[in-house]
Amino acid sequence: MPTYQYACTNCGEQLEVVQKFTDDALTECPACQGRLRKVFNAVGIVFKGSGFYRTDNRSSTSSSTTSTSPSKPATESKPAETSTPSAPASPAPASTPAA
Repeated sequence: MPTYQYACTNCGEQLEVVQKFTDDALTECPACQGRLRKVFNAVGIVFKGSGFYRTDNRSSTSSSTTSTSPSKPATESKPAETSTPSAPASPAPASTPAA
């Protein structure tokens, strides 16, 4: 059964009550008969094990760009190669280290 936390709007009394899901929420403070309100807290969740993250169970060679952009076709055709030989590439000039 869950534990609910209540706070009184009049006296500030805080209490925790174990209630069933089907039970009605408390409305009256037992100390001053003032109005109670439920207190909601952040719930801490820790995911342990594999399978919870985007990178789990994926191969390292798969690309996420094909799954995220549906406008591109899955197989792209390459342009036809020309039979004209190209000039050999000249080596890049060596950079001099800064003094």
